Amino acid sequence: MASRKRIYDAEFREGAIRIVTETGKPIPEVAEDLGIHPGTLHSWVSRARRNGSPSSDRPAAEPSPGGRLRESERSELERLRAETREKDKRIRELEMERDVCKRFVALWVK
Repeated sequence: MASRKRIYDAEFREGAIRIVTETGKPIPEVAEDLGIHPGTLHSWVSRARRNGSPSSDRPAAEPSPGGRLRESERSELERLRAETREKDKRIRELEMERDVCKRFVALWVK
């Protein structure tokens, strides 16, 4: 019994790759949901990560979303990370103040 080779259009392949990369679901799970062989999806994902496109064997001209960042993107990322660190620090301080207030109220009520 010969197996019949199925042909998937580029839009389907890109959608399947996007599901794997954006949701972080394992390839076998996504492949089962879509009704395709896990090896097929794995090759699409690895080719997309390597070349930027699931349908071409040549590297993409523009960097893929998971690739290198431009200088402006890198500086924006560093700024956002610093901002997040400052906000996390402030949150920890406020949580400590809240805990002190809770203890104070508990002692005051007694």
